Amino acid sequence: MDDRWLSVDEIAEYLGVAKDTIYTWVTSKDMPGHKVGRFWKFKKTDVDAWVRAGGAADGLSGAKEASL
Repeated sequence: MDDRWLSVDEIAEYLGVAKDTIYTWVTSKDMPGHKVGRFWKFKKTDVDAWVRAGGAADGLSGAKEASL
């Protein structure tokens, strides 16, 4: 099993999002990552679990539904 640490570039490519989105998720949505020096590193299994739990969900849809 490949359990190496992934960079921001690698995790962004894996998830199909921009690097800026990863930085936003790390700071505002508690995306699981670890800062090593000045670089962020991620475990694919941790990120997969976070996504499955709804961590990457767009918060706007819930707000729209609540106002209806």
